[in-house]
Amino acid sequence: MHIKKEILSKIQSESFLIGILHLIGLLSLYDDIDKRGRPYVYSTCTMIRCYIVRIWFRIPSNNCLHHYFSVTHNKKIMRSCGLYTLPDRRTFDRRFKVMPVQNIIGIMGRRFVSEKIADSTITSIDSSMIRAKNGHVWHRKHMISGHLPRSGIDTDAKWGFSGTRGWIFGYKLHMTCSTGKLIVPLSAGITTANIQDNQEYQNLVEYLPDMRYIVADKGYDDHELYEYTRQRGARLVCPVRRYRHTRGERLELILFYKSKKGRKIHHSRSVSIEPLFGSIKETFGISTSPVSGYNNVSSYLLMCVFVYQVVIYYNCILGNNPRSIRLMLGN
Repeated sequence: MHIKKEILSKIQSESFLIGILHLIGLLSLYDDIDKRGRPYVYSTCTMIRCYIVRIWFRIPSNNCLHHYFSVTHNKKIMRSCGLYTLPDRRTFDRRFKVMPVQNIIGIMGRRFVSEKIADSTITSIDSSMIRAKNGHVWHRKHMISGHLPRSGIDTDAKWGFSGTRGWIFGYKLHMTCSTGKLIVPLSAGITTANIQDNQEYQNLVEYLPDMRYIVADKGYDDHELYEYTRQRGARLVCPVRRYRHTRGERLELILFYKSKKGRKIHHSRSVSIEPLFGSIKETFGISTSPVSGYNNVSSYLLMCVFVYQVVIYYNCILGNNPRSIRLMLGN
């Protein structure tokens, strides 16, 4: 509580956006001190705030963002980002592709737990498909021949299958979240749509503190994941397929999942991670990616998750409704 009051006293809140930008500067989410080679002219924290402005106003390109900051009327927002000189547009292009947003989301997730804003005792994990920019697809026969039937196709995107939506050409947003009263992302990652959920599991779970149960769908029914989760002092709860000669540990997993306690724990998935994906996609308009190229897509989609986290945190320390996100963004 002392930490919240200290941060609250330093936030300049003439507007929601300016308040958010000042909050980012106070949270110390990332330090460039360990960076090898030539030091950055503009810190990662500064670049993050610039990207937040782009997300907030749905500015379509880095070129448009550069023009936005060049307008005199917007100088106050520019200064709130930590900028006193305007970077070259190519600086935005270069830096936005390599920002460590996945690490920062994990750091922010641990802050929610350490400050007891969110409870990670039962954590939910899942993924959701994101269509490639403009919904353009590259069919397999054209991929094999290297033929592009039209311009604007994202050649980094891949085909993946969704049990509810069928075949999708694009990417996957993988995410974990808290359950209980406050549902907030705790970690996130991006892959192409062809990557199976279980392959990204460890990359997401390594960020999670104080977890006892991780609830998931049948795509995570994998012996290695059960063992990895057990080593982390937690238990993976997901639908387990029973075979004719199922014995030992696998039978125990089935019995726990089908028990009253197991069912109750697993039910939290349907009221946490599933609606959270819908909320994030609707809030930021990312059912279809607005950018193309793996690095650009990864940075943009993960930044949307981070903005979602920060707005919830901002509302919590101000005593506002944590879920008043779309209203703040004007969406």
